[in-house]
Amino acid sequence: MSEFVRLEVADGIGTIRLERPPMNALNTQVQEELRAAAQAASGDEQVRAVVVYGGEKVFAAGADITEFTTVSYQEMVSRSAALSSAFDAVAKIPKPVVAAITGYALGGGCELALACDWRVVAEDAKLGQPEIKLGIIPGAGGTQRLARLVGPARAKDLIFSGRMVDSEEALRIGLADRVAPAAEVYATAVELVRAYTTGPALALRAAKQAIDGGLSVDLANGLALESHLFAALFATDDRVEGTTAFVEKRKPKFTGR
Repeated sequence: MSEFVRLEVADGIGTIRLERPPMNALNTQVQEELRAAAQAASGDEQVRAVVVYGGEKVFAAGADITEFTTVSYQEMVSRSAALSSAFDAVAKIPKPVVAAITGYALGGGCELALACDWRVVAEDAKLGQPEIKLGIIPGAGGTQRLARLVGPARAKDLIFSGRMVDSEEALRIGLADRVAPAAEVYATAVELVRAYTTGPALALRAAKQAIDGGLSVDLANGLALESHLFAALFATDDRVEGTTAFVEKRKPKFTGR
């Protein structure tokens, strides 16, 4: 049983819930429990979409800095790879994933949000990558995912300065996808992904793989990946149902197979 991270499943939506009061600091144990929850959500056929949620007060205020005060370079060489791969496990969940952000999403918390497909942000939330103020840089995907999301110039502004952005700025620069009152953030996130719980699961998986995979290769290889995934979907029941329903002018009933 996990102590700080749990996966709850209801109506096709899996909620990965962080529960390490008061600020959901992301220590090594939380990191590994997060990896386990992401892997469980990936493998559970009952989970068709995922919400990552830190609770009503805070998403995650970053790494547990007490772990950084005495760690050596040699120790961090091995630990940094494990930290990055734990967040990558969230990014690789082959289903639609949304972060429901209340309070703060700072440092590792912001990097966790960046690993999701979308971010629903509370009106009074603050996001940022303040690692520079500790004499370090983001180490769990922040320099890479943030730059891809908001562009290199804006990413450099946020990472070089370590400043926090509010929900209005986050929405304007593309760091947030929707803004809602804090009490409505989780419900808004659920509604954002609810439609995908009855969608063609294998096509959604392929679409996410094509988009994310294509971002890391050149156009020619991205197009080749897309063609391969496109052709593979012609072996699915949902392709038969979707095309038949279109011809018959009715709503398709996808099974995820």
